[in-house]
Amino acid sequence: MCGIVGLHLRDPALYPRLGELLTGMLDQMCERGPDSAGMAIYGDPVWSPPGAVTVTLLDAPIPAAELAAGIGTDIGALVTGIDLAPTTLLYADTDTPTLVEAARRAAPAARVIGSGRDLAVLKGVGDPSMLARRFGLPSAAGWQGVAHTRMATESAVTAAGSHPFSVGSDQCLVHNGSFSNHMSVKHELERAGVVFDSANDTEVGARFVARQLAEGADLDKALRLLAERFDGFYTLLVATSESFAVVRDPIACKPAVVAETDRWVAMASEFRALAALPGVDRARLFEPEPEEIYVWHRQ
Repeated sequence: MCGIVGLHLRDPALYPRLGELLTGMLDQMCERGPDSAGMAIYGDPVWSPPGAVTVTLLDAPIPAAELAAGIGTDIGALVTGIDLAPTTLLYADTDTPTLVEAARRAAPAARVIGSGRDLAVLKGVGDPSMLARRFGLPSAAGWQGVAHTRMATESAVTAAGSHPFSVGSDQCLVHNGSFSNHMSVKHELERAGVVFDSANDTEVGARFVARQLAEGADLDKALRLLAERFDGFYTLLVATSESFAVVRDPIACKPAVVAETDRWVAMASEFRALAALPGVDRARLFEPEPEEIYVWHRQ
């Protein structure tokens, strides 16, 4: 079944409340996905300090401080590690490919689940509300956040199989539904040199979108191409540092509701996740139309 929530803040006065508001939204979706959960936060000054690159690892076998020290020696820069098990955040004043590759050298058994100058990704197995609080999500700040509660259908209940899938720098995607032809798309991408980390159908969608963006498409075009190529039923929320987008399949069988004010744009699987947002009583509320691409850009 799964539950999706996302919050794109237009008013900088709300940035310090991003984590608090997103946690409240996530709490309402626990029944839809009790297996595991994940969150993506854009712009938190602790997890993604200005001027630094952040890389998120899953299941690193080395303590965060020790891992950061080794990577720092490798790349000749100060690296800071934050342990939010099973997630490890690493950040440094360098470029994204340098830190990603150094992290892979230092912890080859770990999985890179997020990278970029603005993005931190947190994942875990268990009750979503408890995970959010253990990670410290209520205290997070920033301009945009996405979260997902998972009820596994296509792959095992693991943190690696939870959403969001972040496979491009400062990009993430969450999904409620199932792609019926994802294996054929996956094989095409593999023949083009794309490497996958899981058996999850959502990762195929995320890597398809990331490939389109890398080849020069904007987010609107990338999602239109996805809608043309993928079969199945789905509601997707896709984010980059500058954009926040929603699309549903041709029959729109998976629930979604959007609320928009001059201070924020929010999306959730059910209205109850939006009900406590400030000013929601004055929001424009609507259900996204089938196959319509909705994109909001950071001001």
